[in-house]
Amino acid sequence: MPNIHQIRADFPVLQRQVHGKPLVYLDNAATSQKPEAVIRAMDDYYRRYNANIHRGVHTLAEEATEAYENARREVARFINAYSSREIVFVRNTTEAINLVAYSWGRANVGADDVIVLTEMEHHSNLVPWQLLAQSAGARLEFIGLDPQGRLRLEDLDQLLGRFGRQVKLVGVSGMSNVLGTINSVAEIAERAHAAGALVLVDGAQSVPHLPVDVRASGVDFLAFSGHKMLGPTGVGVLWARRAILEAMPPFLGGGDMIKSVHLRHSEWNDVPQKFEAGTPNVAHAIGLGAAVDYLNGLGMDWVYVHEQSLAAYAMDGLSAVPDLHIYGPPPAERGGVVTFNLIKNGELQIHPHDLASILDREGVAIRAGHHCAQPLMEHYGVAATARASFYVYNTPEEVDKLVEALLKARRLFGLA
Repeated sequence: MPNIHQIRADFPVLQRQVHGKPLVYLDNAATSQKPEAVIRAMDDYYRRYNANIHRGVHTLAEEATEAYENARREVARFINAYSSREIVFVRNTTEAINLVAYSWGRANVGADDVIVLTEMEHHSNLVPWQLLAQSAGARLEFIGLDPQGRLRLEDLDQLLGRFGRQVKLVGVSGMSNVLGTINSVAEIAERAHAAGALVLVDGAQSVPHLPVDVRASGVDFLAFSGHKMLGPTGVGVLWARRAILEAMPPFLGGGDMIKSVHLRHSEWNDVPQKFEAGTPNVAHAIGLGAAVDYLNGLGMDWVYVHEQSLAAYAMDGLSAVPDLHIYGPPPAERGGVVTFNLIKNGELQIHPHDLASILDREGVAIRAGHHCAQPLMEHYGVAATARASFYVYNTPEEVDKLVEALLKARRLFGLA
């Protein structure tokens, strides 16, 4: 079993202080910290073999190409893809979903077709489909939530029964970035496929935090970001079944996504290069490969259990904070995310932004705001919430500091 103290020693930023207090970093759903192994891998590329890839035959170019493509292979194994050729490197989850909406969507979604989403989606899995629906004349329908923040899958059944083959896609978060709800994507995929629809999973929160197997889940598209899984910013992944990728037209045009170019026409490269126009983010792809290696060393089963235990410990500890309301399902049904507000008689006692500022003075970093999920905030009748989110390097002692800081905040506001 991994040693948490050894893990923490791998992350340089955890050694610093904020406002004279040891850093307690609980904003992992926004972005994760980076271990030395990732930092070294990127530094090594820039120091020893910085070169463009796929085009050169000199030593540095060949070494860079091998490292870049090895990262692709590492990512493919991490999610149990059928082939590394199903892995398309992009900038982030947002770009991956936009790629699908633009390329696959414009070719397959037309007037009166239906795209089914959920009320808990991040803006990245809402806005691209809104744009597609507006341009194509399609309609958006939504799966609602039960009182504990779970998806009402009976809504999906009703929508599939009502619209039938008009439903072209079901888009769903693997894990809510607000509620922590872990969704049954395999069950959703089975129901959607029976009606002839494809399934896209926003894996920005699920891939970094729990075992993900695209073969077992049966989904058709999976999007995720490197920076949320110990890797650098600026690199993300779109996985899709190879037959789907091959049928999709290019998203961007330029170098490396072509086999041949003539004045009036071009022939596209094979996947995945067809979707990787121009010079890619080589260093950051290599960094993502190193992050995957690090997570594999820990074991994703351990990561999942560790974070669930922290969420359960946090929910228990936060029960000692008067008037604190937690959103979402019980610990057994969520990942390492706990979102809350201080509310009494329906009135917000401390604005989440004020709360986050006070906690920052105690060295505790949390997120406050709508978390790019404004429709979900509207569902709960609030403008913003506070969110603590955990990862592999967090400890129960840090959760205790969160609880202490919240109690101090109440005293500062005269609520004790």
